[in-house]
Amino acid sequence: MSVLEKHIHEPKIAYFSMEIGLRDEIPTFSGGLGILAGDTVKSAADLNLPFIAVTLMSRKGYFRQEIDNEGHQTEHPINWDPSKLMKRAAEQVFVSIEGRNVLVQAWIYFVESPRGGIIPVIYLDTNLPENSAEDKILTDQLYGGDESYRIKQEVVLGIGGVRMLRKLGFQIKKYHMNVFTTHTPVEAGHDKFTYELFNKVFGNYFPENIMKKLAGEKNVNMTLLGFNLSNFVNGVAKKHGEVSQSMFPGYQINSITNGVHSYTWTSENMKNIFDKYLPGWANEPEIFVRVGAIPDDEIWAAHLKSKKELIEYVNSVSGTDMDVDTLTIGFARRATAYKRADLLFTDLERLEKIGTGRIQVIYAGKAHPKDEPGKKLIKSIFALRDKLKGKIKLSFVENYNMNIALKLVSGVDIWLNTPLRPLEASGTSGMKAAHNGVMNFSVLDGWWIEGHIEDFTGWAIGEPDKNMNKIDADDLYHKLENKIIPAYYNDRKHWIRMMQNAIGKNAYYFNTHRMMRRYVTEAYIR
Repeated sequence: MSVLEKHIHEPKIAYFSMEIGLRDEIPTFSGGLGILAGDTVKSAADLNLPFIAVTLMSRKGYFRQEIDNEGHQTEHPINWDPSKLMKRAAEQVFVSIEGRNVLVQAWIYFVESPRGGIIPVIYLDTNLPENSAEDKILTDQLYGGDESYRIKQEVVLGIGGVRMLRKLGFQIKKYHMNVFTTHTPVEAGHDKFTYELFNKVFGNYFPENIMKKLAGEKNVNMTLLGFNLSNFVNGVAKKHGEVSQSMFPGYQINSITNGVHSYTWTSENMKNIFDKYLPGWANEPEIFVRVGAIPDDEIWAAHLKSKKELIEYVNSVSGTDMDVDTLTIGFARRATAYKRADLLFTDLERLEKIGTGRIQVIYAGKAHPKDEPGKKLIKSIFALRDKLKGKIKLSFVENYNMNIALKLVSGVDIWLNTPLRPLEASGTSGMKAAHNGVMNFSVLDGWWIEGHIEDFTGWAIGEPDKNMNKIDADDLYHKLENKIIPAYYNDRKHWIRMMQNAIGKNAYYFNTHRMMRRYVTEAYIR
């Protein structure tokens, strides 16, 4: 009996994504997009949807990050053994790359929900003895290599994935191409390839004259190709939908705001009190609206446990002498220039005056191996750590992963986010924080435009339509000094009420269960 035989009896939604993040032991993801894909699959399992996911093996992962004491990032491959975590299917398919037949095998991992739903995730792998040395490594690195490597991966995932589903016996009623999602609405966020490269890799698989009508005359624009071959296109937040619509005025772009998988991104300490007072919350996050049933002292005690665990971990890996009583700010995301990780330090003198002995800050995040400005950002934070010594405690935790992320989003007191507008397509880390009663202090972009109620669910930074570092930094300092620090130290009742609001107004809506129900009703059933 095939490992998939009991899963092929009904037509499926096939979800294609270049990366899927389910757990740290399967390092086939780089960050937010991959984690979102993993959360999507987990919610599909909980909701028992007819769903199957397809991705690449990424045998060497994205990379393991090592940072020296001066903040230099070094990247190392992550070597892992898929045979210990998933089953290899007997079926194989061929794809044609540069005129060569490249053999593709499938590994299957089953995402199992406590509610009984099971979703197969198919990992495509070209590391086979029949393939040439250059083809064996096509599924080694996530976002590694040059443009040629990247377009070959598109062949393996797109053409190879569809062929593999057919070979395995699946009937597909809809393809959800998460591959074509651009999560940052700028030119660089859209994959483009020259026709010369396209023809070299694809051969005569697809006539160039038709391709030019679908993907653009000048080059192969993967976003345009996706638009022209889809019957539903959506942004991942209301604002992202609007911005994308202005970039591509000829298409109807809808919006379905992202979410996070509630059970995955809630700490054990919060899970315990949610189980006690809000039974059923994990599969019906709408129940979070009744968060007022949880006594103040219990929600605060659960948060303090998570905070203590985080501080102990950070001190053990960084040698920073952080403490549980100090207001703790967290900032963890991809280290890239537009995220403005250093906005907090725009005016050091003012920050010292406001924050000395009153705040401590924890950073984490990876810079893409080729993103030199991102790497410089990490170095600058290390330099600031030394500069602020004795005044404001600052730590940068290396090798950010799912385990560290959960510690951070549940253990800090404030989640800081400072991107340049409107470049934050959605942003999901703040949703994870909200699930743990941690308030967001963020620029009004992405999901936070929809989730923000000032002094109620958190705080905004800057003005909605102005993009100036000075304005944003001034507002950040003003609110830190006059709202956040006083509330934390002097008005615990108000602080806890805001924690409850973050759960009851943000977590109840910004979750992948709600998101998947909308995909079903708005995108899949069409």
